[in-house]
Amino acid sequence: MPTTAPPPAPLAGRREWTALGVLMLPLLLVSMDVSVLYFAIPFIGRDLGPSATQQLWILDVYGFVLAGLLITMGALGDRIGRRRLLLCGAAAFGAASAAAAYATTPEALIAVRALLGIGGATLMPSTLALIRNLFRDARQRARAITVWTGVLTAGLSLGPVVSGLLLEHFWWGSVFLINLPAMLVLLAVGPFLLPEFKTPAKGRFDLASAALSLAAVLPVIHGIKELAKNGPELFPLLTVAAGLALGLLFLRRQRGLASPMIDLPLLRERTFGGAMLANVIAMFATVGFAVFFTQYLQSVRGMSPLEAALWSLVPSAVVPVLAPLGAALAARMDRAYVMTGGFLLAAGGFLWLTRVSADSALWYVLTGCALYVGGIVVAMTLANEMALGAAPPERAGSAAAVLESGTEFGGALGMAVLGSIGAAVYTRGMADFAPGPVRETLGGALASAARLPASAGEPLVLAARTAFTDGLNLAALGAAGVMLGAAFFSWGVLRRRPSDAPVGAEL
Repeated sequence: MPTTAPPPAPLAGRREWTALGVLMLPLLLVSMDVSVLYFAIPFIGRDLGPSATQQLWILDVYGFVLAGLLITMGALGDRIGRRRLLLCGAAAFGAASAAAAYATTPEALIAVRALLGIGGATLMPSTLALIRNLFRDARQRARAITVWTGVLTAGLSLGPVVSGLLLEHFWWGSVFLINLPAMLVLLAVGPFLLPEFKTPAKGRFDLASAALSLAAVLPVIHGIKELAKNGPELFPLLTVAAGLALGLLFLRRQRGLASPMIDLPLLRERTFGGAMLANVIAMFATVGFAVFFTQYLQSVRGMSPLEAALWSLVPSAVVPVLAPLGAALAARMDRAYVMTGGFLLAAGGFLWLTRVSADSALWYVLTGCALYVGGIVVAMTLANEMALGAAPPERAGSAAAVLESGTEFGGALGMAVLGSIGAAVYTRGMADFAPGPVRETLGGALASAARLPASAGEPLVLAARTAFTDGLNLAALGAAGVMLGAAFFSWGVLRRRPSDAPVGAEL
């Protein structure tokens, strides 16, 4: 019996594209807040006098709370309304930003950074989920998600730059006050431009699942970061194991709920689950290698923090070109092929960086970074679009939260694995020197060399920089291998099958 093709999805107009621009304001600032304190910490240390432990919590608590609450807030947005949650989050984020700017004690700053994390967790999944409702046409949605991915990556890069520029002229609290105008704009125009969408409730919101998701994510993220900083140690390994065990309990609980926080059948689908895994792999390489690039600019090439931050933006210049190009190609062929090409381009960039030395030309280093950044952004954009297109509209909030939680895990895991590789190579390269800070980090070696006579300090600096770049080379080789694996995965698993629904079909 012949079947009638479904009518084409309605096209978005000026109102929807304007709404997208409004949604990008909170996304940019939430992603910037992950890195905006990097330059401000010395000024905060001078004014508030935090201990070393408090300083680490000031830096990390925002990301911990953000990662831990994404799944909860995504499910809550599906339930109470994504626009409502977005606007509540904007008000909370703005209020916490003002409180952070005028915090007078380390404890107060830690507390309001945690509140910022709560606000950020409401904003990020809501922005991506609302794109699913604003743009029903698959091609328009692909372009919108291209913009979303570009803004997210731009925010991570812009945080240190904006921080450095503000601190040249204002006090450290200004890095928080820049959030207020954007949140006020969102609160003013959001109710008129953004549609409301929520899923009819099937049962009570499960607070036990919310607690379990937070209790599972926080130990894993914290443990992975500690492993990245200090290498294999018993306590962070136990922390990760405990988090994974709680995660299994969380997943088991979801099976028996009428309205689970995570749609387990969707997660098992090849399109959604595969695209999520591709996104995790992309963030593994992006975040894991970023620390090598910034340290190379500052400690090997001797740039100031602001100068290094500005140069670190150069590789991102390819994003406005390659991301739309990838979306255009995906409209003409199977997007899995384009994702494969993106991962192969990223692998080529990392292989390029395996030849970097302490005296390499700056253009050579920037070119390799531009290749891998462009390739990864192409792959991430299509992975996000593929996953969100596979999610039913009524589950878009929780699907977006799962995607972003995977992003957080991928970044933390990349820091741990690639960072450990670099640290091991550095330590081995400095084996001829006395144990201590010199053999632990490049920064420790440079600080020690500064206290020595030139005849002893210069050989130490040369040896340390050489050992660091050797570690960078091997980490780049590891990242290239991961990108090649992701390319094979995309080609073999994510290709469309004859039985698949048309790309972008409404579910």
